[in-house]
Amino acid sequence: MASGHTVLMRLVASAYSVAQKAGVIVRHVIAEGDLGIVEKTCATDLQTKADRLVQMSICSSLARKFPKLTIIGEEDLPPEDVDQALIEDGQWEEILKQPCPSQYSAIKEEDLVVWVDPLDGTKEYTEGLLDNVTVLIGIAYEGKAIAGVINQPYYNYQNNENQKLREPKNEAKAGPDAVLGRTIWGVLGLGAFGFQLKEVPAGRHIITTTRSHSNQLVVDCVAAMNPDDVLRVGGAGNKIIQLIEGKASAYVFASPGCKKWDTCAPESILHAVGGKLTDIHGNALQYDKGVKHMNSAGVLATLRNHDYYARRVPQSVRNALVP
Repeated sequence: MASGHTVLMRLVASAYSVAQKAGVIVRHVIAEGDLGIVEKTCATDLQTKADRLVQMSICSSLARKFPKLTIIGEEDLPPEDVDQALIEDGQWEEILKQPCPSQYSAIKEEDLVVWVDPLDGTKEYTEGLLDNVTVLIGIAYEGKAIAGVINQPYYNYQNNENQKLREPKNEAKAGPDAVLGRTIWGVLGLGAFGFQLKEVPAGRHIITTTRSHSNQLVVDCVAAMNPDDVLRVGGAGNKIIQLIEGKASAYVFASPGCKKWDTCAPESILHAVGGKLTDIHGNALQYDKGVKHMNSAGVLATLRNHDYYARRVPQSVRNALVP
């Protein structure tokens, strides 16, 4: 551990390495062929062996290195000894070469809350829609999402479908011989890395929304945006990546299904490149350790022109979704 680095940058560097290991675990569970699926609250709210193993890996790895952190994971798992093979104690050295934004340089471990979604897009994972899946590690300070890491275990999956899949050694490479998987990271005030920032062409309005958790409010809100196209995909992390890579203009989810561990990491990365994520009323989300986990007033996120979409949210939707 290099004493010259700030707590925040050491945590992000560790979270990057931990997220990469998580991606390996996610792919390994698929390769073994037994997903170990259990229903949590309903048929669309699932948990797999990958959810369980990845959460144990992330939470235990970070807690060992940063024992004063508050870590909140999606899965409600019984306490048990964690297999040493799940522990990742590395840190991504490239991140440690970056300067810590001055406003975060004096942060202590105990000031930070880490929100973990071990497998965002679990339903899609069980259905073989593997490019929807992400691993999310979000870092909050004083209730605000300030840093995040997103691993896409199956980035380049479409390129690799008919070829022998290769585990990544470093960064993913584009093209038909690309390595499977990538890790994106960002810190507010520093920027976001691991992808190519793109915007939807001016004048085009492409909405990304839920694939598995739609209802009349979601349908009404999306329609009110007068979209040129609507993408229905799994995973909050996946949808934010669509925004920052120019595949969608706005992520619209007018429903209370999304949780803090779904949005903390993606929000950090979106905000680091000048985007905006709020609830459907335009209110900032809060990430204190004592906050309720549900984003009960939905999610509205954009890379640009947030006000354009916020103004189009129907009053009936606003009335139905109470913050």
